[in-house]
Amino acid sequence: MLPKVLLHDHLDGGLRVETIIELAKETGYDRLPASDVAELRAWFDQTEAGSLERYLEAFEHTVGVMQTAEALERVAYEACLDVAADGVVYAEFRFAPMQHLRHGLDPARVVDATLLGLQRGAEATGLHVGLILDAMRQHEDSLQVAKLALGFMDRGVVGFDLAGPEIGFPPDRHAEACRLARSSNLGLTIHAGEADGAHAIWLALQRCYAHRIGHGVHIVDGCTIEDGELATLTDLARYVRDFRVPLEVCPTSNVHTGGWTPDSHPLGMLYRAGFTVTINTDDRLMSRVTLSDEFEGAVQDHGFDVHDLGAVTRNALDAAFGSLPVRRALWRDVIAPAYGLG
Repeated sequence: MLPKVLLHDHLDGGLRVETIIELAKETGYDRLPASDVAELRAWFDQTEAGSLERYLEAFEHTVGVMQTAEALERVAYEACLDVAADGVVYAEFRFAPMQHLRHGLDPARVVDATLLGLQRGAEATGLHVGLILDAMRQHEDSLQVAKLALGFMDRGVVGFDLAGPEIGFPPDRHAEACRLARSSNLGLTIHAGEADGAHAIWLALQRCYAHRIGHGVHIVDGCTIEDGELATLTDLARYVRDFRVPLEVCPTSNVHTGGWTPDSHPLGMLYRAGFTVTINTDDRLMSRVTLSDEFEGAVQDHGFDVHDLGAVTRNALDAAFGSLPVRRALWRDVIAPAYGLG
């Protein structure tokens, strides 16, 4: 199994169905649409969602059972086990801590419990892991979330993110929080160009100063495509390519939310045009996907070979927010030998 690097994976989008049912019983959550494992797994399948807004509705139930410290720790721990079993050697998970206060937890306790689960998972698997805190762009507490993230920089929080519905909620509404994160030397990634157009990417980069772009597939908007390849680029697309802005591409999720088909998704053309593409899962539960599945799709739908998979893995490792010595050691000792790269 090839070693992999995962930069974009939502904790509340990757729960085990069995865990959801058990946590619902333990926490008294009585709103699950089904109590049978097979039926609930089928319900969470968002492959036919068709829009980001519809896709996000399923998170009400995963978030609903993640309202205690014990639940948060368990979900984080199991996430480490699950991605490590898929060959992931470095992972950055993300979640929105302000969505987990319904049972009286304070935000710091939410983050503390989640980090404890990640630490346990890392110790059990050897996985190198970091946590990114999301602010939901439709809410007004992004500055509070950014400050919360800064308070845990020395304990495993490596980044700040804006997530949630894009259309109608441009990233620069939260420019103050983004500037605080960036100026405090915290990693900054912003969901942009997933459902909204390329202008959202421009706002994330030039008004909010993002290091990385979550998804970013609509960077192709306005570009000329000939025979399935990018022929001419917009000024923004050229900037993203030439300044090596990492794109956290999540192909399967994009197909489910954005009207792409597997073979029309821009992953392949972006990679071949020289963009700094990384491949990610986004939501393993809702999209019923692993990073190995995403790699297989890159091979089948976009013609990637082992060298290409190694290149995007190197992109992800270079773009990661974690320790440089750790990343260099992973490349030298684990990843490069597996892909036959120097």
